[in-house]
Amino acid sequence: MPGARLAAWVFAGLTAFVVLFQLALAAGAPWGAYAMGGAFPGTFPAPMRIAAVVQAAFLSGVAGAVLARAGVGPRGWWSGRQLAWAVVVLTGVGVVLNLITPSGGERLIWAPVTILMFLCALRVATSGASPANR
Repeated sequence: MPGARLAAWVFAGLTAFVVLFQLALAAGAPWGAYAMGGAFPGTFPAPMRIAAVVQAAFLSGVAGAVLARAGVGPRGWWSGRQLAWAVVVLTGVGVVLNLITPSGGERLIWAPVTILMFLCALRVATSGASPANR
């Protein structure tokens, strides 16, 4: 299962990049044109800053689930097969949304990132890993 572990670490690294971006948006970075379809160019308004923090927290949990599934995180319900496939679906939706966004900058930056995240999540989900086999 070394390939799944590597894929999980790559997924976690890419997710960390996205989390840092979201936290920067929440802190007032003027990068709104590269998120949410470019609907809020410049600095996010207060409600969107809160949403960015929530998204950062959610994505951190998703990365933890992928690491757990690959055997490099804590065991528990979050390391189950169903959650791994839910992450595949989530990242697949992210790929589609980042490919169809009206924001050219968002497509340029985030489409490749979400494609890599999708492929890594797929590798982990198909690895046959299970908490009992670790």
